[in-house]
Amino acid sequence: MSEQKSVAQAPRLIRAARERSNAAIALHDLAGIAREWLPDVNVLSSTGKQTSGRDANRANLARQFELRPDTKYVRTPASIEVFAAWGVAAERGDWVGTWTEPDGPLVIGGTYQAQWREVGGAWLILAELFVPTYCSGGAYCVRHPQAN
Repeated sequence: MSEQKSVAQAPRLIRAARERSNAAIALHDLAGIAREWLPDVNVLSSTGKQTSGRDANRANLARQFELRPDTKYVRTPASIEVFAAWGVAAERGDWVGTWTEPDGPLVIGGTYQAQWREVGGAWLILAELFVPTYCSGGAYCVRHPQAN
């Protein structure tokens, strides 16, 4: 696919990549999740933890999946804007995470933004920012996890 065609189709390609990422998370498929990231991806999690690099972010998810085997995250794009001259796109939307804590099921969610870069006809995530706006389901929601 030519780079020009990729930019024109960016919203569709990014939505498809997001669907693949959501499916990989549901399966706890770390390789599938990482496939949508650039090697130098930066993630700012809902707890405020900043992690740089594909390997470090994959390790974070591996630990979470081990500690909370029923973890699921779904990100739903609301808008995708493309700046074709630079081959970048902004994705904004809502996210929800679910898992079971020792005191019961938890649901947390909010808004997110992602920066995508076009690389050789493919759109990959350079950065993601997750902001929690609600949480229900127990002690986890009462106090900021990094404050514990």
